[in-house]
Amino acid sequence: MSEDNLIIAPSVLACDFSKLGNEIEAVAEAGADWIHLDVMDGHFVPNITFGPAIIQSVRNRTDKIFDCHLMIEPCDPFLAAFADAGCDIITVHAEATKHLDRSLQAIHELGKKAGVSINPSTPVNVLENVLDRLDLILLMSVNPGFGGQKFIHSVIDKTRAIKQMIGGRPIDIEIDGGITPETAPLVVAAGANALVAGSAIFRGSSKKAYSGNIQAIRSAVNEVD
Repeated sequence: MSEDNLIIAPSVLACDFSKLGNEIEAVAEAGADWIHLDVMDGHFVPNITFGPAIIQSVRNRTDKIFDCHLMIEPCDPFLAAFADAGCDIITVHAEATKHLDRSLQAIHELGKKAGVSINPSTPVNVLENVLDRLDLILLMSVNPGFGGQKFIHSVIDKTRAIKQMIGGRPIDIEIDGGITPETAPLVVAAGANALVAGSAIFRGSSKKAYSGNIQAIRSAVNEVD
C-alpha cells in the first residue's frame, strides 16, 4: 500500500483537551485523513472522556471525517445523539451490545457508516454473521481505556484473518493502539488500511510537529512496500 492510500486517523485522546478545537484543526491541516474520537464511559472501559455535546462543539473546526469509536455500554440508546453531533462513522464494540446486528442497522438508518470493534482477546468469528452490515472493522491492538499503551503483536495475525474473512467486501480495516512508525508497517502488510495513532502523532504540540509525525508513519509504510 502506498502512503497516499493509507488512512491516518489521529486520536484526540492524546491531544491537549484544554484547546480541543484548535488541536483538531491543527492536526487536520497537518495531514490527518480522519479525526478519531474515543468515547469512554467509565463502565465498559476504566476511563471517561467526552460525549456528543463536546463532539458537536468542535464539528465546525474541520470537514474531515469524524471517526467515532464508542467504548460505551449500552451503546444503542446513544447512537442518534452521536449521529446528530456530526459523527460520520460510528463504531460500536461487539462486546458492548447484546444485539450487534440491530446496532449496525440502527447506525445505517441514521445515515452513518457502521463499524465494529473487537478487543485483543475477542475472536474474529464474532464478525462472521455481520460482515454485510459493516463499513469498518476496528481491531484493538491494546486493551481499551487508556492511551499510550504498548502494541499487542497478536493483532497482526488477527488482521490477516479479518482480511481473508471480508474477501472482496469494501470494508476498511482499522488498527487502534500502539501505532508508531515501527508498528504501522506490520499491520498494513497484514491487510490494514486505516491507522489510529495518538501519542505518536500529538507529540511536539505544534502543527509542524504533527505533520512530521504523520509523515513518519506514512513513510515507514511506504518504505516496506
